[in-house]
Amino acid sequence: MLISYNWLSEYVEHGLMAHELAAALTMSGLEVEGVEARGDAGVEVPAGVVVGHVLETRAHPNADRLTLCTVDVGAEAPSPIVCGAANVAAGQKVAVATVGTTLVLPGRDGARVPVLLDRRKIRGEVSEGMICAEDELGLSDDHSGILVLDDAAIVGTPLADYLAARAGPGGAVERDWILDVNLTPNRPDAVSHIGVARDVAALTGRPLRRPDVAVPDAGGEAAARVSVEIEAPELCGRYAAVLVEGVRVGPSPAWLRARLEAVGLRSVNNVVDVTNFVMHEVGQPLHAFDFDRIADGRIVVREAELGEAFTTLDGKARALPAGALLICDAEKPIAVAGVMGGADSEVTDDTVSVLLESAYFDPSATRRTARALGLSTDASYRFERGVDPLGQPWAAARAAALIAEVAGGRVVPGMAEAVATPHAPRTVTLRLARLDALLGAHIPPADVRRLLTAIGFEIETDGTLEALAEGLMAGHRVDAAAEPDVLRVRVPSFRPDVAREVDVIEEVARLWGVDRLPEPKTVRIPPTPPVAEGPWTRRTALRAHLAGAGYRELYVNSLMPGARADAFRLDHAAFARGAVVHTLNPISLDLAALRPSLLPGALAAVAYNQRQGQRGLRFFEVGHVFREAEGDTPEGDTPEAGTEPLVPGYDEREHAVVIVAGEAAPASWDAPARAFDLYDIRGTLESLLAAVGAEATFEPDDVPGGLVADALTVTIGGAPVGLAGRIVDAALRSDDVRGPVFFAELDWGRISAGAGASGAHRYAPFSRFPTPERDLAFVLPRTAEVGRVLATIREAGAPLLHDARVFDLYEGERIGADRKSAAFALRFGADRTLRDAEVDEAVGRIRSAVEHAHGGTLRA
Repeated sequence: MLISYNWLSEYVEHGLMAHELAAALTMSGLEVEGVEARGDAGVEVPAGVVVGHVLETRAHPNADRLTLCTVDVGAEAPSPIVCGAANVAAGQKVAVATVGTTLVLPGRDGARVPVLLDRRKIRGEVSEGMICAEDELGLSDDHSGILVLDDAAIVGTPLADYLAARAGPGGAVERDWILDVNLTPNRPDAVSHIGVARDVAALTGRPLRRPDVAVPDAGGEAAARVSVEIEAPELCGRYAAVLVEGVRVGPSPAWLRARLEAVGLRSVNNVVDVTNFVMHEVGQPLHAFDFDRIADGRIVVREAELGEAFTTLDGKARALPAGALLICDAEKPIAVAGVMGGADSEVTDDTVSVLLESAYFDPSATRRTARALGLSTDASYRFERGVDPLGQPWAAARAAALIAEVAGGRVVPGMAEAVATPHAPRTVTLRLARLDALLGAHIPPADVRRLLTAIGFEIETDGTLEALAEGLMAGHRVDAAAEPDVLRVRVPSFRPDVAREVDVIEEVARLWGVDRLPEPKTVRIPPTPPVAEGPWTRRTALRAHLAGAGYRELYVNSLMPGARADAFRLDHAAFARGAVVHTLNPISLDLAALRPSLLPGALAAVAYNQRQGQRGLRFFEVGHVFREAEGDTPEGDTPEAGTEPLVPGYDEREHAVVIVAGEAAPASWDAPARAFDLYDIRGTLESLLAAVGAEATFEPDDVPGGLVADALTVTIGGAPVGLAGRIVDAALRSDDVRGPVFFAELDWGRISAGAGASGAHRYAPFSRFPTPERDLAFVLPRTAEVGRVLATIREAGAPLLHDARVFDLYEGERIGADRKSAAFALRFGADRTLRDAEVDEAVGRIRSAVEHAHGGTLRA
């Protein structure tokens, strides 16, 4: 938000330079991101530029777009000047660069070029000087027309002297500095010059000078001619309307244009400019209607019907969303409340009667409407944050008086007003002992009262007054000089962000000066309670384990192009089913759908890193995926309590993805480079799931859609919870990725809900007893899955079998074309010394189980 130094100084005589003011505001919580000189601040206007008076204008005989002007510049005779500006007119006071003046004019490439003015002919007509626009004088970038000065400007006066002496309504000179203030959403009171000036007054101890405005009471002639009805009280708490008749719509005076241009606004006309001026002055958005175009003088505030069409001021017909608030007359809508007016009731050059709207609209409803329509205006910016619910009459009266001043006309006595939701004042109890304890410093109660009063808070009672009253009634002697211990503070209506005692303490702290608070000598750190086992600890264990295994974590946007989301649906038994969730109002086509899988984001990260020359890539991400809740839930899916979808009809789940590509190990002097394979992913998953107390099996599977090959379904307790595999080459080519690329995606929410201790490692002493080992090699059918064989061995060898692993696979003519050999290393143990007979018995059980379950025979 832009704040004019001069404009601000009209409301408080702070005595600070621009950079000092910026520093003071930043320390008080209103961060100033920059200070920029505007107007003639730091700009030297050449001495040859003077105030001129256009006596006469006529068309150039040889050029349609040029005008011949006769201009009095204070010399003995008027000067003929050829002007190309469309807004030049007889009677104007203008800035004239006389012959012999050097102007630094803007060039085509943005650089400024010095030009010496001389007497010359333009299309056959003599021109002695130049009537200047603001950009030609270095005052701004405006080249829309010549600079028109106040009628009171003295002909022949150097323009530099005129600018130095020119005053606005409060006497502030036009040499200005603009402060760019970065407002936080919790400070709606500071979206105006008076709002910022209120803080400046408290910081400097100077009084706030708010303009004196005669606020009319509701009723009177205005209420007799205008009726206001609020049919949506939950969306519009207050609506005030003031009528000004007999206005003459035209250009604004220089002071008003200068004020608006200082904060980045262009002048429209004197009526609209006044509404913008008051909005930036006090923070209350206003809207001006052509009263003669309002049917029956009736204002109806109602909720829009879904899809109802309305043409806004920019000429676009818009379909209104549900919950939008409309301002209507007796026949038609005339404005979208809080966002933009309509083309059918705007103020034009023919307007003679103006109806001023000043209202309070619900912040949330205004925000939803502005987002749905894709409109963000100065008005919606303020309504979304919350305007003063009691400030509407003052703002309307202020604007009406200014319109009567700059556009003529008469303010119709009275005001039409409807109050649907009366404002309920808030009172907060402030314990001064609590304030001192929280801030770590003693702030005198007198200073607390002074600071709070300066920003609009009212001190209703304090502990001392109550003690005096009680003591006197009881006949006791009391110390009238004692400091209070409690203050009852009434919060002003323009501070919706202040609701608790700590909020009031924060106001005192920022105005007292955070830099004045002492730094504590010691810091008390409370003991950290043990963290209960739950999804958060298991998620932390996942991140720690994968980071320790050399994986880098990704953070990817959950929005993606709709076609890409459809291509990566991964319809698999482990995941939720349902259509892709497409957004109704996408920011762009690249952000049109919510991701149904984490895989496309991880694959995009692989592509980017490969383009940067990276060879060995290990990535993981933990995040949410989204589907429409269509179809059945995955088999065995029992979500934790409290994990129901936030939005009915949609399925949101927490997934985890790991992905590898390129070289698992680079080439060295004794070994060639090794590329990643599916077993790298499987090994990662086995160690990860073991770290969180989950035991998984891996079963070959076929995944529809042609996206995944060599697929493995990850199951826990017989229920599928994830998918691993290789991404097919066709999908890699579409992303410009060099393969092979292997991945695994897990439904981490379900795994976490059913997992055991998440990585809780407990010390186990080394066995003092020997652990016998046996190696068994089985000849199996070539189609047998070794993983299932290993599971059978572990089950049959329990409880003495402690470990089993595959250490050799062989296929060849020696065992037959349709057979293969798998060798397993077995280790047994117990809390005692095992006898050979016990081990042999366990080996026999294993041999028998493999023969019956998989058709295997023990290899000689």
